[in-house]
Amino acid sequence: MSKVRPATGTPPITPILLCGGSGTRLWPLSRRSYPKQFVPLLGEETLFQQAARRLSGEGFTAPVAITASDFRFIVTEQLQEAGIDPGAILLEPEGRNTAPAVLAAALHVARNDPAALMLVAPADHVIPDAAAFRAAVARGVPAAEAGRLVTFGITPDRPETGYGWLELAEAPGEGPVPLTRFVEKPALETAEAMLAAGNYLWNAGIFLFRADALISAFETHAPALLAPVGEAVEKARPDLGFLRLDGDAWARAEDISIDYAVMEKADNLVAVPFSAGWSDLGGWDAVWRESPQDRAGNALSEGASAIDCTNSLLRAEGEHLELVGIGLDDIVVVAMNDAVLVADRRRAQDVKKAVALLKEKGARQATEFPRDHRPWGWFESLALGERFQVKRISVHPGAALSLQSHVHRSEHWIVVAGTARVTIDDEVRLVTENQSVYIPVGAKHRLENPGKVPLVLIEVQTGAYLGEDDIVRYEDIYARGQGARG
Repeated sequence: MSKVRPATGTPPITPILLCGGSGTRLWPLSRRSYPKQFVPLLGEETLFQQAARRLSGEGFTAPVAITASDFRFIVTEQLQEAGIDPGAILLEPEGRNTAPAVLAAALHVARNDPAALMLVAPADHVIPDAAAFRAAVARGVPAAEAGRLVTFGITPDRPETGYGWLELAEAPGEGPVPLTRFVEKPALETAEAMLAAGNYLWNAGIFLFRADALISAFETHAPALLAPVGEAVEKARPDLGFLRLDGDAWARAEDISIDYAVMEKADNLVAVPFSAGWSDLGGWDAVWRESPQDRAGNALSEGASAIDCTNSLLRAEGEHLELVGIGLDDIVVVAMNDAVLVADRRRAQDVKKAVALLKEKGARQATEFPRDHRPWGWFESLALGERFQVKRISVHPGAALSLQSHVHRSEHWIVVAGTARVTIDDEVRLVTENQSVYIPVGAKHRLENPGKVPLVLIEVQTGAYLGEDDIVRYEDIYARGQGARG
């Protein structure tokens, strides 16, 4: 939540973390059910955690995160792991692009302080030098306090055709410069000319403004969004610490980006240049570029080895998985337990075609991540056959699954680490390592982890139907409805 503005000094900035997207260009590691912002692509922390940490501490309030309902527990879990107060988490009933999302955040923040400063940032970008970025933000604060809309442009170092560009009224220095126009992703020849001109920056999609200044910009340039988004915020209902925007009102909001809706039409924009390193990780070529490389230009993950390879990215994403490349040049290989990508690095932007192809084939790998994250932990399928499935399940310390039953399947649980508290109808028992328990079809049951370490078990399902929607839920601390998964 935005804090009340202090009487003196620089007001705190409220970070607005946009983390509801589901990109396809980093498949198979990023998928619709678990997109790139929640994946540790570079380093041990996820991109979302890095973004939240970058915009935390002195001068910042707790962040406002805007995400999809499916990701709500991932957001809180990852913020807690990073030691960051989750703040407000707004849940979008459906994706409507960045304009409705940012407007909803502004209306929410303005309830406490209409003049509150907001820093809107996608949660899937890489900015290695957090201190330099915060310094750039500080340079934009006076303009934002004065009512201007501030964007942060990246000093270009190559004629990039995968980004939008910003044309400035003059060559940039360190402080804000008036913004002349937005330029769509250019052809190579145009990008080369803009790079040579010296008064262009890459469009990073990061903005700083007062809440009331942005709302005013919407009133002027996109008034049709105010009614549905305003109603969605007014009718939002609390849900286990989240704020769920009203679905009927939200559905009436236009699906449009903040650039198209407001920024390209506004006449009070300024841009602050940033040159200390940035990437939107828009493809595997960008991941290769931002990753540590060996002398031959290869970026290798743990479990990946290269023999006579150059300028290639090799990632082994899975336990007990070994990947070896031989004689590769400018190649991307990403191997997971359920899918493998092999591509020319120069065609990294075409990975989305692979996702489209798999969708046409009906392959679940197109959208579903092999490890399914839930508010209580996660599970992954180890084997699936006719009338049986084997899963590995991990339950967080102190967490519990719902009290539930199944119509079509029975389950066998074998504890391999930790201790489980198991409820079967009227009986409650503790099951420890190397012990097992049987759950008959139709029995009311619950799995809990009463310990201080993760509970890991193997579940063997048998029955005529093994879908995740075969569930009758009786009690659930996460307030999920009938048929909701997990």
